[in-house]
Amino acid sequence: MPAPALATDAPGFTIDRKAHAIRFVRDFTASSDAVFTAWTTPESMRLWWDAGGEPLSRCEIDLSIGGSFVFVSPSHAHMAFTGTYLRIEPPHLLEFEAMDAIGRVMLADHDGGTRMTVEIVCRSDDHLDEYIKLGVANGTSQTLDNLVAHLAD
Repeated sequence: MPAPALATDAPGFTIDRKAHAIRFVRDFTASSDAVFTAWTTPESMRLWWDAGGEPLSRCEIDLSIGGSFVFVSPSHAHMAFTGTYLRIEPPHLLEFEAMDAIGRVMLADHDGGTRMTVEIVCRSDDHLDEYIKLGVANGTSQTLDNLVAHLAD
């Protein structure tokens, strides 16, 4: 089976080697409040988080500094995605630690809607390369496209 293509040429995707970061940008017609809510409520998150489009079988969110989250896809029940919230500034910033990296969701008003920048900051070049090889770029791109579709409904 061939390895999946890297999403390095996908629109709204960049690799910042200096910062050891992967960045994704998506634009929404929805308000920043609506996008923030989609990231922070289990009822919404369970509908779009899985890259394959399946509703999550488990979605728990303790939206507080130091609070945790757990997301489990039915097709990957053995691979829970877990993390801890570090900063919460509704409706513009959500920062968390997961998989030994820092994730940031930054929301800004843009053209009557919202521009979302998602950043995954790794510890080192090697850590960044691991993320890229694992297909995190592809999976995250698809997940964010799911969010765009979810909020367009």
